[in-house]
Amino acid sequence: MKELIKVAHLEKYYGSTDNTTKALNRVSFTVDGGEFTGIMGTSGSGKTTLLNMLAMIDSASSGHIYFDHEDITLFDEEKQAAFRKENLGFIFQDFNLLDTLTLEENILLALNLHGDSNKTAKAKAKKIMGELGIYEFAKRFPYQVSGGQKQRCACARALITEPKLILADEPTGALDSKSSTMLLDTMNAMNSQMGATILMVTHDAFSASYCSRILFLNDGEVFHELYKGTKTRRVFLNEILDVLAVAGGESDA
Repeated sequence: MKELIKVAHLEKYYGSTDNTTKALNRVSFTVDGGEFTGIMGTSGSGKTTLLNMLAMIDSASSGHIYFDHEDITLFDEEKQAAFRKENLGFIFQDFNLLDTLTLEENILLALNLHGDSNKTAKAKAKKIMGELGIYEFAKRFPYQVSGGQKQRCACARALITEPKLILADEPTGALDSKSSTMLLDTMNAMNSQMGATILMVTHDAFSASYCSRILFLNDGEVFHELYKGTKTRRVFLNEILDVLAVAGGESDA
């Protein structure tokens, strides 16, 4: 697989000279295209900061992030906005759907921003909603569907522009266990069947067990890494729990 992301010696400091907090400490790793990578760690470990760096919501204090071998830490605001639009999809814990639009319209909005014609956009939306099992709810508003259906709509919105990378921030955090499992199965299909590259921040070991690789952060540093390989999800889950137990990590599993 081709290397999509290279994070090199990334550091992030907050605060003033007299009172500085180091959120990331020389973090380095790579992500290949088509990988489903999880980032785990306790509160304050730096995982959300790292996700914000990759999304260019926050800037690095030092170090570099290469995306397709281009250093995105050097981009100005205009180039950052264009990069996000062309390359990134987002899935958030609280769905971020517009309540005044139907599920279909929420998905179409992403394509309209990309300049697709109405006919082309509707055909794409119908296809992706069918693949994610929400086409029958296309004309419903977010308040008329379940949390799991809202989150699958958010997945459809993230996928429909065919981004090179999907960033997911605690995507199961607002869901019950049944909806969480359905969403994770959906994300697994997005990765294995649609070829989506996914980077997911989570503190939940059950959610992390769906990934192909886990990076564990502690005090702003990568202290461990696990690969799933050919292991069953149950075996991988137990390995994740073992690492969290050693690190004193939190988990909902």
